[in-house]
Amino acid sequence: MEFWVSVKECVGVCGFPQAESNARKKLEDLVCGRSELRRKRAGTKAFEYHISVLPPEVRAELLAGRGLIETSSGLITLPREPERVAADDLDRQRLWSAWEKATGEQRLHAERRTKAAALVAELMASGVGNRKAITLAAKQLQISEGTLRNLYYKVKDFSPDLWGPVLLDRRVREKRVTGRSAEISDDAWQFFLGDYLRNEAPFFSKCYERLEIAAETHGWTIPAERTLRRKLEREVDPRIVVATREGENALAQMHPSQQRTVAQLHAMEWINGDGYQHNVFVRWFNGEIIRPKTWFWQDVHSRKIVGWRADVSENSDSIRLSLMDTLKTYGKPQHITIDNTRAAANKWLSGGVPNRYRFKVREDDPMGIIPLLGIKLHWTGVIGGKGWGQAKPVERAFGVGGLGEYIDKHPALAGAFAGENVSSKPENYGSRAVDVETFMEIISEGVAMFNRKTQRKTEMCRGELSFDQAFEQSYSQAVITRLTEEQIRQFMLPAESVRVKPTGEFTMESGGSLFGRKNTYWSEQLVSHRSRKITVRFDPRNLHSEVACYDLDGRFLCMAECRAAVAFGDTEAGREHNRARREMMRSTKKAAKALNRMTAIEVNDLLPKTEHAELPERHVVERVFNMGNTVRRVEEIQDTQTENDVIFQTFVNKAKQSQK
Repeated sequence: MEFWVSVKECVGVCGFPQAESNARKKLEDLVCGRSELRRKRAGTKAFEYHISVLPPEVRAELLAGRGLIETSSGLITLPREPERVAADDLDRQRLWSAWEKATGEQRLHAERRTKAAALVAELMASGVGNRKAITLAAKQLQISEGTLRNLYYKVKDFSPDLWGPVLLDRRVREKRVTGRSAEISDDAWQFFLGDYLRNEAPFFSKCYERLEIAAETHGWTIPAERTLRRKLEREVDPRIVVATREGENALAQMHPSQQRTVAQLHAMEWINGDGYQHNVFVRWFNGEIIRPKTWFWQDVHSRKIVGWRADVSENSDSIRLSLMDTLKTYGKPQHITIDNTRAAANKWLSGGVPNRYRFKVREDDPMGIIPLLGIKLHWTGVIGGKGWGQAKPVERAFGVGGLGEYIDKHPALAGAFAGENVSSKPENYGSRAVDVETFMEIISEGVAMFNRKTQRKTEMCRGELSFDQAFEQSYSQAVITRLTEEQIRQFMLPAESVRVKPTGEFTMESGGSLFGRKNTYWSEQLVSHRSRKITVRFDPRNLHSEVACYDLDGRFLCMAECRAAVAFGDTEAGREHNRARREMMRSTKKAAKALNRMTAIEVNDLLPKTEHAELPERHVVERVFNMGNTVRRVEEIQDTQTENDVIFQTFVNKAKQSQK
């Protein structure tokens, strides 16, 4: 038996000395007189000793540490025991993985089993015999002894923390492939995928019907419908199904949305807008019954609605007029986010923005009002041909419990509600069309209620504040740029050029209700305007107030007020009109007198006296002779050829002398 040990290996083994020097001394005593049992270990100065010099108990411990045992036949290698730790870890992982995949009902059933087995274990630990413990526990829990015995012996070899997963339903705990699967031909499977995975999104059952017909024709092997459905769910990624049947936009919805914070913003730093189609029948200004569409502007920081305009559709007029109202009331934002629609991305609003995707962008395009005011314009993304509404917080104001509940379902609009879609029409559908004035009042009231509601669960409201309160907290401390009246007027709608009367009046037909859909405007400054034509900017919802007048080159002239007709016998209005006329005449005469400081006599005295000029010499004489009933005209031309020759010769002589 060739087995050698060193001093260090023998230290403290089965009664051997703990100190290395004492262990070496004892080994030297054991080999005393037998030098062949000691040798120098290769590559070192230390000695090693043959294991036969050691006492039997020391030899047994050293050999067992190396997986050996000494017998009469020599050393025998002991069989290695399985690594229980690794096996236990794998078993534990498998059991708890099955526990996580189990349903709540399955877990509850396993917990009841665990309590029963634990009761048996407690009784046995207290000294009760196995059979008696099972009998007592079964009687207490009112279950059969055989069932309880099976539960206990299933878990007795496991640690208590694994009893729950071990007692889980075996079909869940030991879920595995049975090896049995229905066959389907490759061609049949490809046929089904080609039919089912397309944009038309046909029903699964109809695709299976077509598969049955094709399989009968071509001799394919196919499984049952439910089996094929499970195969589809098991082998085809759900994202592939969504992408092929519903498109890119639906596929993008399967990606988790990005969470953004607005805590770094202040009120009116960033606004976003979008149009909302009302589900209400409204009799519009022209008498037509429509479902209006309102453009809303919302503050991103507080989520407050800060501006709106309703119109027959989503168009550039409603967008810029609502933006005019917002800027006039709250000031200028630094950023604006809108959809890349035709109405929003028009050149009048966003011209000059480099990433505007609507219409053709040219270098000589006039700059739109938004970039002209120094506002950064942001477009929402387009995925799969559809707008990405998640980018605009205002979209959530149009959802369940949003502005539609506050406006469209208001009691004042009862009978005019059209329903959210064609399948949810109310019983009184189409029974009434509300007038536009009432509808506008309800929008204003609904927006106020929407902003006023407390306990909003947003980042800034924190479940306590309303949108109004969150806006006020930030707005009162923010530095907001206010626009001048000249800048605000740029948002008004331009009208065609109109002709101004000598009295300073002009008439517009832009939806006015006075004088048979015509409004008359007047400004004293237009009386002295040289050109009779001007261009007018106006607010179509405020035609009876003032309009802005510009010359044909775009220079601002003045604001003109609307003149309303008065009753025939209204003497008070007549006196006011006469007083204004007399004041105008008096001020005009005074101005004329101040302007004309020189009298006509003084002007005449300063004019130079006119001197009579001498009559020119006549070279052509016309004589008239009567010839019967006609007149003969004779022209006599004096001969001036000789005089001309003399002048020419004199000029030639002077030229020759100058050359000399």
